Order: sequence, then structure tokens, then C-alpha cells
Amino acid sequence: MSNIFEISRQDAERVLSEALCNGGTYADLYFEHTITNELMLRDNKISAVASNIDFGVGIRVLKGERTGYAYSETADMESMLRAAKTAAQIADSPNSKHKEIKISKEVKTNNHYPLIKGWADTDVTYKIKYLNHLNEQIQKRSIYVEKANARIADSISDILFFNSLGETFHDVRPLVSISAGAVMLKAGRRENGTVSRSFRCGFELLSESLMDEIADELIARTEILFEATRPKGGIMPVVMGAGGSGILLHEAVGHAFEADFNRKGASIFSDKMGKKVCDSSINIVDDGTLLANRGSCNWDDEGIPGQKTYMVKDGILNSYLHDRISARYYKVAPTGNGRRESFRYMPIPRMRATYMKAGPYCNDEIIKSVKRGIYVDNFSNGQVQIGAGDFTFFVKSGYLIEDGALTAPIKDINIIGNGPQALADITMVGNDPKMENATWICGKDQLCPVSCGMPTVKVGQLMVGGM
Repeated sequence: MSNIFEISRQDAERVLSEALCNGGTYADLYFEHTITNELMLRDNKISAVASNIDFGVGIRVLKGERTGYAYSETADMESMLRAAKTAAQIADSPNSKHKEIKISKEVKTNNHYPLIKGWADTDVTYKIKYLNHLNEQIQKRSIYVEKANARIADSISDILFFNSLGETFHDVRPLVSISAGAVMLKAGRRENGTVSRSFRCGFELLSESLMDEIADELIARTEILFEATRPKGGIMPVVMGAGGSGILLHEAVGHAFEADFNRKGASIFSDKMGKKVCDSSINIVDDGTLLANRGSCNWDDEGIPGQKTYMVKDGILNSYLHDRISARYYKVAPTGNGRRESFRYMPIPRMRATYMKAGPYCNDEIIKSVKRGIYVDNFSNGQVQIGAGDFTFFVKSGYLIEDGALTAPIKDINIIGNGPQALADITMVGNDPKMENATWICGKDQLCPVSCGMPTVKVGQLMVGGM
């Protein structure tokens, strides 16, 4: 058990008992200690350095359909008991009898993100050297680079959890992100691009090969924009490239599978469990077990083991994404999707690593099947109406498809559609699945790290907003 929090099983039992003093049926304690660091390089020099420590405990009480939540930024007994009493009062009705809690001596552990070398063991001078070298590699790859920037952010979270069922787990969650951007000037025109990578790992991420990968991808993504034009808009087939297109899967479809939206009847899928929602070649997974993945979790923030959940299996809606509360409502097992931004927030159903599995078609077959359409693989910002699934996504770059071949590069277009309908309109799924390991952040009421991915897919028709 972690010694950072200096809390014993007996202390936890006392706080949990207090949390149930008003007749609650379940309570849990979520202790968190997080260290974050950030280095930013801009204009060929380190321009920002930051470090932060966050510490506290969140206390949740459930009673029927009511939930009480309170937190403390200290872990002394007086503060925790006060927070427990507050949560109990929020969860409602008085009952003077305290429930006796017995916590198991067994502390659950798992290891989906083994830490080879911790960031605490890494000298900051090495990170600075790495950023400087990355900056040099970006600038030497193209004479058109006007400015470059690079950033390393890392964190390590120590999590200790107890609940009134007697369960406890301890988790150490590393997270490291590296990103780079460039502004390029050519013939009086400027274009910009960004590339990022993020994993739950340590110092071992900062390799020479990753540096080359980021620099090469950044230059290629940005230089192509000088050749790109905006195509004519209209309704047409859209081929979504493997990897980054998974953000549309996350935003326009994945949220609609989260159980809280379905319980409220806000999702278009709320009455479609067990029904066919798309082609039988489509399988959509939300996974907390991918090794070192940004969205993985050994345990979710409610003490449920990280697991792999088929939301869609062979075209059939198979499961929603559940926390403990929604699982109890639907009378199913939790899926390990109870996540929170920090101890200051209650857990809610959230995605982890969301992706579509491989299908039967090769990339060339999919492209050749399109007479006139577009190929997109680099998305920027977008807007999604989660309940109905209506979306607009800005496409940074892609290609025209003419007579079954990729032709002219394109940029700065919107694709407009409806997530469930787009899912139903997928007619071909590629055999090239790819995770996009970028610095994705999901902003559903709280901020949580996630990842996404998919193979190449063909959507029969979408509205393309161009010239």
C-alpha cells in the first residue's frame, strides 16, 4: 500500500463508516497525489517551465438514486470526517446507526503500463537537450520552416482507493506527452502543422527514433498544405484514413454509447440494445487494457478492473459503457468506465481507448471503389451534438479521389453528418487498423486522457463543405 497518504485500513474504515451515517448503501474514498511537469521550447529557446503537486481525497456516498460527493485537499482525520459527513448529508436522509466497515488486507494491483524508468529519475537537463535536438531536426528537414516549437509534459499519479464493500486498490499512473509544431513560409504563403504522441510510460519514450518520426511526420503534414486546395462541396463518398479518423468515432458515435446518456434517453441508441446498428463487418471496442496506451487503466476510478468492452459486435449493439451507478440501473456488470478528472470530481461513464477493429478490405480496394469523393486523415476541431449525434468536423488535409485513385491534395473543408447514420453508412472496413497515439483530451464535463483509432473505412455519403 502507498505510504504517500499515510492512511491505515482502520482510518479508511472509520471514514467510510461516517460516510454511511445517514443511511447510505455504498461509499468510496479516492486518494490522489499527482506531480506534473512541463517544458516548452519556442523561438529556439526554453520559454516555459512548470511543476505542480496536487493532493486530496474525494468521498462519494450512494443512497438509492441519490449521490453525495465532497472532497478534501488534506488527508488529516478531522478534514476527512468532515467531508464524509457532508457527502452523507447530500445523499440524504438521517439514520444514526453507523455501518461497520471491514476492508480486506489484499490490495489489488495490475500492470497495463509498466514504468521502466520513472520521470523522477530523469534529469531535467536531458529533457531540455531532447527538445533542442527535436527543434534542430525539424528545422533541418525543410528550408521552408520559419518557426518551430516543442513541448514535453509528464505526470505521475499515485491513486489509493477504498470502498464500503471492503475493496481496495493502489495504482501508479504515468503519463507522458510530447508535441511539436511548425510554421512554414513558401512563396509568401504560411502554413502550420502539429504532431503529438502520448503514452503511459516513462523516460524510455524519448528515443531518437521517436524524434525522427515526429519531425518527418510534421514536415510532411505541413508541406503538403502548400499544394492543397479546397475542393467543390456536396454529398459524396468519404474514405476515412486509418488512425486519426478515430476521433470522429469517439466524438460522433462513442459518446452515444456511454450509459448515462442512454439512461437519460438522450442518446439515439437508448432503445437499440441488441439490435443491428451497422454492417456486420463492424466491431467497435472501448479498451482499458492496451499496453502503455494513453487511455488504459489498471483500475478505473471506482475500483473496477480495466477491461475490453465490445460496444458493437458484428454490427449489433452489444454494450453501453458503464460506471457502478449505470450498471446497477441496467442490472449488468460495470465495464470499468467510471473515470474522473481528479479527486475533486465524481466518476462518470467515460471512454478509454476507443477503436474499430479490422475488416476484410485492403486500402487499395476501398480507394478503387470510389468514382468521385474525398480521402481524409487529418482532423482538427469539430462540434458534436452528443444525443442526436449530429457533427461538423474540420478537415486539415486529405486528397481528392477520382476514378478510384488519390489525386490532388485538399485542405480546409468541413464534413457534416450524423454519427449513427454515418456508422450505418459504412460499407467497407479496411484491414489496416491503427491507433492514433496523440494527446487526445475528452471534455465531457471533466477532462480525461483518451485515445482512439480505426482502420480505413468508406462512408457511403457525407456532406462535404468546400468551395
